[in-house]
Amino acid sequence: MLEKTFQPAAIEPRIAAEWNKAQAFKAGRQSQAGGVNGAPYCIVIPPPNVTGSLHMGHALNNTLQDVLIRFERMRGKDVLWQPGTDHAGIATQMVVERELAKNKEPGRRDLGREKFLEKVWAWKAESGGQIVNQLKRLGASCDWSRERFTMDEGLSKAVVKVFVELHKKGLIYKDKRLVNWDPKFQTAISDLEVVATEVKGHLWHFRYPLKGVAFNAEDPKTFIVVATTRPETMLGDTAVAVHPAVGPYHHLIGKTVVLPLVRREIPIIGDDYADPEKGSGAVKITPAHDFNDFEVGKRHADKLVAPINVMDAFGKIVGTQTPYDGLDRFEARKRIVADFEAQGLLEKIEDHLHTVPHGDRSGVPVEPWLTEQWYCNAAELAKPAMAAVRDGRTEFVPKNWEKTYFEWMENIQPWCISRQLWWGHRIPAWYGPKKSALGALGSSVTMAPDAGRIVATPSSNAIFVAATEEEALAQARTYYECDVEIVGSFEEMVTKRYPKPTMGIWRDPDVLDTWFSSALWPFSTLGWPDKTAELDRYYPTAVLVTGRDIIFFWVARMMMMGMHFMDGEVPFKKIAIHGLVLDEKGQKMSKSKGNVLDPLGLIDQYGADALRFTMAALSTQGRDIKLTTQRVESYRNFATKLWNAARFAEMNECVRAKDFKPVAIKEPINRWIAGETERAVRAVTTALEANRPNDAATAVYEFTWGVFCDWYLELIKSLLASEDEGEKQETRATVAWVLDQILKMLHPFMPFLTEELWAHMVEHGVARENLLCLSQWPILDGLADAKIDDEIGFVVALISEIRSVRQEMNIPAASKVPLVIVGADKALQDRCNRHEETIARMARLEGITFAKAVPKAAAVIVVGEITAAIPLAGLIDMAAEKKRLEKDIAAHQSDIAKMDAKLENPNFVSRAKPEAIEEARERKAELEGQVKRLTAAAKRLG
Repeated sequence: MLEKTFQPAAIEPRIAAEWNKAQAFKAGRQSQAGGVNGAPYCIVIPPPNVTGSLHMGHALNNTLQDVLIRFERMRGKDVLWQPGTDHAGIATQMVVERELAKNKEPGRRDLGREKFLEKVWAWKAESGGQIVNQLKRLGASCDWSRERFTMDEGLSKAVVKVFVELHKKGLIYKDKRLVNWDPKFQTAISDLEVVATEVKGHLWHFRYPLKGVAFNAEDPKTFIVVATTRPETMLGDTAVAVHPAVGPYHHLIGKTVVLPLVRREIPIIGDDYADPEKGSGAVKITPAHDFNDFEVGKRHADKLVAPINVMDAFGKIVGTQTPYDGLDRFEARKRIVADFEAQGLLEKIEDHLHTVPHGDRSGVPVEPWLTEQWYCNAAELAKPAMAAVRDGRTEFVPKNWEKTYFEWMENIQPWCISRQLWWGHRIPAWYGPKKSALGALGSSVTMAPDAGRIVATPSSNAIFVAATEEEALAQARTYYECDVEIVGSFEEMVTKRYPKPTMGIWRDPDVLDTWFSSALWPFSTLGWPDKTAELDRYYPTAVLVTGRDIIFFWVARMMMMGMHFMDGEVPFKKIAIHGLVLDEKGQKMSKSKGNVLDPLGLIDQYGADALRFTMAALSTQGRDIKLTTQRVESYRNFATKLWNAARFAEMNECVRAKDFKPVAIKEPINRWIAGETERAVRAVTTALEANRPNDAATAVYEFTWGVFCDWYLELIKSLLASEDEGEKQETRATVAWVLDQILKMLHPFMPFLTEELWAHMVEHGVARENLLCLSQWPILDGLADAKIDDEIGFVVALISEIRSVRQEMNIPAASKVPLVIVGADKALQDRCNRHEETIARMARLEGITFAKAVPKAAAVIVVGEITAAIPLAGLIDMAAEKKRLEKDIAAHQSDIAKMDAKLENPNFVSRAKPEAIEEARERKAELEGQVKRLTAAAKRLG
């Protein structure tokens, strides 16, 4: 017997253990006839960071994947949900360094690279990957036996092969460009790791003296005013830009200014980047420290000196030959502003609210920094990836996200793939000095005369890209025509004394961007570059389920790499984009706002099934989700409703009949529910096939709660109490059969609850042949009967309308009321008489009578073409009730008018936050619904 109350915490671990014991989620399951069942269906999980813990984004993303995976598994497909985690370079390195500090152990640089990486691997083995267990708590049905890690041996092999091959084709190269530089972690970071933070800063207006004119602070003709939020970067200015046609300064184009404090002469150039209506109308151009300025510098390269880098990796001023060298960038800012003021060059300071990019992990302002890095020619790789979407080989769902994809791909920049970290895939490149830096006698390489010491500089390097150290040494021996050995660094190479002519090469200390290995995920996890059976069977994958926020960073790169290395085959046929999980006001969740909801806490409180159903039910294609604990609680109530329905069935001995055939049902109410079940199965199946999980969840919810629990189980109570044994047994068997179909439809959304009920809802001692997760998805046809639908539909509609009147008119729940059917012919009278007991019981009626006209002081009910009435004399004050309804309607209409005025006000729409506008629209819709309901109630009173 089922327990009286549904307790998720007691059920979920036990069900998970049963799945694990049965290896229920293993791909390539064998059928009884031998061979693999069904067509392949594969999804690769977006690999969560090994440092991570389950957050709402994970809960949404993995629920949506699992719904599809469980659905297709039950449809007989050979399902592989490929799991794994990402090594998360900067995040993991940061976590381990914190652990070292907390334990008062030597820091990373004190330990050295090799010892530090040992610490990282030890941390990963002990503490990394807790999110995998959290995903299992959510019910994720991955093939956990195939779990991968972006730095496991196989994936590392794939990463090296991709790097080497792309380098051979010229698609990976070194270049000196601007990057997002994190001065705290001293590494380049991706755009995804940059957070635009709004800060209260200043806009400094500086006077740059014109060359050849005696500077006079009182005479604007002797200087040009530039406005900047970053005074410290002026040390690297190479130009001043003004608009070429309008504004206060376009007449100065071609003139020269003398850069204050540095005394460098720089030109005034005309460029559209300078907005004459912002700041002073003139902008300083610092190509080495601003992305926009870098592009301006390229456009005017013939007039400007090369970009001047004035900072080091720590964000300190260097190389300017000024008193600011050695100062931190923000200390230098204070000194520079003070010196401008002292020399009469500071015109004014304005308070200025603006966004400043910060490292999401370090929390410090990111510095656009000119440095040499490894790049991938993304523009070339993007061409076939765009063509695949254009010709439909890969489809975005919903389709409107194609626009976002194309906008980014068509304007894609070189991809910076190197990171100055220790944890990650080390770049397979070795360096040695170019021959030209060494000097040569004939064809042999010789040492410089300084006691066998090699003299070279880092910028004069030969590069040897190879899959292994041995291959790099072979390349170097061919290049240098002498023995070559590996040394630790450039510094070691130039200081080492060689006993004989031997060259030293050293490995690039940098690692690859974590997105580089993740870009290979759909095929590397299946065994590539080896030709594996899994790769042959499951690639390309069926669908990628992911958030809109990583279309650029991950989706596009997987498309590029997949197309290039898998012979033009797309990595996935569909890309299903979902929105973000926001708080109830439509704001992003953040710890600083205090609006974060913890999925693990919600699972503890309401169960995994309730959280999963919430995620699916709210997930309208591509739209963000506004989440509240009340919604999760409501779906926990739904789970309890089903649990209680199962207990009701169990107490009434509703067990499976072995040879039950729904097409052979005779009782009208049972035939009606069979048809409704068929319609529900079709609706859920169609929605899941179209990747509309919210529609599928809504369909199964409405059928389970509304049709099965609220109507069918109430309608059959007289049948279950019948003395006709055949009638009773058919009803019991029908209840059990419908419950089975509900459990199957609901399983992808609520796997724990449904698996538990599936095991229980059987005859005593008769076990199921399969776990629910491995049972067959229902396929129903030919059960609906139009005449039966009309018959039972009339009963349901009539009871519903009577209940509505009782609620609208505030008729006491305990009061029984009469019902008058107006102008009924014999067929209608017979129908009402057949169902009188049920209608009277469920609508709390004294009885049903028939009349030719509507009685006075009655509420009118219309069901289709049928008119009925509930006499209200003595129950309510009709005049007072009508007055109350009219007053409420007027009040709501007044509120709607106010909402319309607000939404039609351009000032409100342009200035209000999107969530405020959405809230106003929702409120208006709510009011309109109330007016509609109240108007209907007033109309009933005539």
